[in-house]
Formats: sequence, C-alpha cells, structure tokens
Amino acid sequence: VQLVESGGGLVQPGGSLRISCAASGFTFSRVVMSWHRQAPGKERELVAYISSIGVSPNYANSVKGRFTISRDDAKNTVYLQMNSLKPEDTAVYYCHAAGPPVDTWGQGTQVTVSS
Repeated sequence: VQLVESGGGLVQPGGSLRISCAASGFTFSRVVMSWHRQAPGKERELVAYISSIGVSPNYANSVKGRFTISRDDAKNTVYLQMNSLKPEDTAVYYCHAAGPPVDTWGQGTQVTVSS
C-alpha cells in the first residue's frame, strides 16, 4: 500500500499549483481520499476530502472557493488544484487514504507561497 505525492514547489502569491497523489496496492475506488497540510509549528489539518466520484467533496473553510479536490479512479490518483494561493497556504501537503483496512499516508510534498 503506497501513496506518492508530487507537484509541490514554489509559487508566488495569487498563483496556482496542482499537486497529485498516486496510489497503489489497494482498491482505490473504495476509499475516501483526502488532503491534509502541516505548516511549521502547527498541527496537521484537513484541507479537503472526496469519498467517490459523483459525491460532493468537502473543504476546510480556509480553502473553500480556492482549492478543488478531484479523483481519477482509472489512474488511481487524487489531485488538489490550488488557486489564488496565499502565503499562509505554505505547508507540507499530505494525501491520505481511508477505508477498512486501508489507513495510509503519503510522504508529503512541500508547497511554498512566497514572492
């Protein structure tokens, strides 16, 4: 069971970035996929989650209207499209898969929003 994030990097305030999480080793379509983030000195927080295609995703208030989570079950991949990025979005972003017996975290990808 493995999750591998990619796509992080440095972006200017107001910019956009899409990060991805590729899954393997389990039946991807059966699990809830989510993105979390952890900034230096802060606790890890839930950013967004999606249960299955066709079901409305859920977002933290801090990212609602700016971030979009989506999943491609054919590619075993979940995405996070981040628009109108702010310096306070700077964090390590982790994907998570949940659905018995799966409970797995990726290694994280750094997103830095700075001019």
